[in-house]
Amino acid sequence: MNRRSAIALLLVGFAALSYSPRASSETGWVTLFDGKNLDNFNAIGDANWRLEDGAVVADKGNGFLVTKNTYTDYQIRAEFWVETDANSGIFIRCTNPEKVGADNAYEVNIWDARPEPSYGTGAIVNVAKVDPMPKAGGKWNVYEITAKGSTFTVVLNGQKTVDGAQDAKFASGRIALQHGLGLKDDKGVVNDKGVVKFRKVEIKPL
Repeated sequence: MNRRSAIALLLVGFAALSYSPRASSETGWVTLFDGKNLDNFNAIGDANWRLEDGAVVADKGNGFLVTKNTYTDYQIRAEFWVETDANSGIFIRCTNPEKVGADNAYEVNIWDARPEPSYGTGAIVNVAKVDPMPKAGGKWNVYEITAKGSTFTVVLNGQKTVDGAQDAKFASGRIALQHGLGLKDDKGVVNDKGVVKFRKVEIKPL
């Protein structure tokens, strides 16, 4: 082997190391959903979740995708898209994986049309309000949620919407992605439609 060939092989080796799974895992982020499968989740409720074009999508029903594992202190990074009237959210520290709600979990809300907007998109329902409420409808968004002990921080598209809120009700639990019920129409019929998509969800234990 001549000197030039040896150098070329060394360069290839270094390139392989820089893109190895081990190097990637050193960042600490673990992929919960990458658009390909729902192996890390169980579905509850009647939302019509399905995989489409690298995302998990629902446009009808009331339900959740709930992680199979329990988590305590962590950061979440999630990419999502919703219609302007869709009711969604990321529920964290869910204490009952069979029945998820704001009374037994923390709901980081995604709902631009919420009648009481202070707990709408960007807020943690009944824990931390937003004013003014940011809008997420009709575009791809990135949520960055940090839960460490009793302290919570939420960042939406680079804008901090919850800054160090304190609450100690729930110390650990599952994570759940929601397609929820919307508003009632003038006849009192509840809207259970509205497109919700998640295309990437990652978690980093703290």
